[in-house]
Amino acid sequence: MRAGEIHVAVAERSAVGRMRRWRRRQSPWPLLSQPRGLVVLIGAVVCGALLLAVGAGSLTPIRGAELATFAALVACAGLCVEAMRRLGKPSGLTRDLLGAWWLPTVLMLPPLYSLLIPVPVYLLLQFRIRRAVVHRRVFNAASVGVAGFAASALFHGVVAGDWSDGLSLPLEATEAAVSSARGAVLALACCAVFTVLNNLAVAAAVSLSATGAAWRKMLFDREALIVDGVELCAGITAAIVTGLSPLLLAVVLPPVLLLQRSLLFEQLQTAARTDPKTGLLNAATWEAEAGAEIVQARRAGRSAAVLIVDIDHFKAVNDTYGHLFGDHVLLGVATTLTGQLRAGDVVGRFGGEEFVVLLPGADTAEACRIAERLRLRVGRMEMKADGTKVAITVSLGLAVLSVHGEDLVGLLAAADLALYRAKGAGRDRVCLPVVARPAIPVQLGGEPDSDREAMPSATGVTAPESGERD
Repeated sequence: MRAGEIHVAVAERSAVGRMRRWRRRQSPWPLLSQPRGLVVLIGAVVCGALLLAVGAGSLTPIRGAELATFAALVACAGLCVEAMRRLGKPSGLTRDLLGAWWLPTVLMLPPLYSLLIPVPVYLLLQFRIRRAVVHRRVFNAASVGVAGFAASALFHGVVAGDWSDGLSLPLEATEAAVSSARGAVLALACCAVFTVLNNLAVAAAVSLSATGAAWRKMLFDREALIVDGVELCAGITAAIVTGLSPLLLAVVLPPVLLLQRSLLFEQLQTAARTDPKTGLLNAATWEAEAGAEIVQARRAGRSAAVLIVDIDHFKAVNDTYGHLFGDHVLLGVATTLTGQLRAGDVVGRFGGEEFVVLLPGADTAEACRIAERLRLRVGRMEMKADGTKVAITVSLGLAVLSVHGEDLVGLLAAADLALYRAKGAGRDRVCLPVVARPAIPVQLGGEPDSDREAMPSATGVTAPESGERD
């Protein structure tokens, strides 16, 4: 197939295959429309949590003191959920401090309770905060439960000296262990195990469901590590206080609520500036930041360039493979663009399948090199839908400060016209806007200077004056 065409070989698919894909997209069970690897992961984690609950339930005695402690921890977690509801919780992958109540459960109570505490808390999140897709809530609760069970079994097994005895270790034994120096170190290590296991499970789900691009940032992002550290410290503190008396959790609750409020407020501010599907700046924020950069560039006499990046045949992708896969394509393109740009470049999602990039300090030659690199990198992306490789290409329009416009509005208008040229010339290319040829003085009886030509596109394509965009 020619460059610029998306490889949607619909005619080569069997009627049975098309019917199966259509049924999956129309299925009332959203889980069935997810990638097969994600379905397997969710099934394995949920089934593992259920099997562990059945096995541990048969070996764990029911004691009144442990039930009272469990109820106190659930109540504290419930109050944190209510605090989220009042402040609001951003959509997408977010961070909270509910681990401050998971960790005391992991350390102080038998491992069975680590499997149970996520159930009421995630029910509250579902019905009091936001109605999320059910399989996501179930998976999150199961991953917290399995990670908590593993860490709790490790801690109780070491304290008891035997894994089977650790399943029924009484509260008095864990209280004594946490209050000792050796036990505190062991508790810290087990809490770290819980955090790592839970993050790995969620990162695996993100990788399988969203092109595998965001999990590295989730695991190794500095802010995420700081939040995990704060959560671990709060959990250890709550565990020590729980060992003294569950009533003293009332002393731990206010600082945890304050920390969580600060964390959510920062995330809400970030969410107001970013696009939820790609994590890039939204259109309003990009315009504000890019406009300020353009003003500074003009004052300092520096160059700058604006790119508009448009995914070719994006409507055909959505119509053929569904909007869920279309969202994966948006995220994949956004991640590719971000990975290929410089630290000072400003990139955002302009709407639909369009992205915008400001290149401070870039002249025409450098901007063309960057744009061509972006085009090639996106074209090498490996996207698969139902086992079929889907080729994604982009068209780019480029405008340079003081050459095609004097402010952000002028640059965007010029880049948009260049994008029309790229679309009309066959897509999958970089184009510059046509620069009007200056008036040529002609003497009587003379011939015009035929060497003066309009500026060509960056790819040397002589494009029609207009083109139809997706």
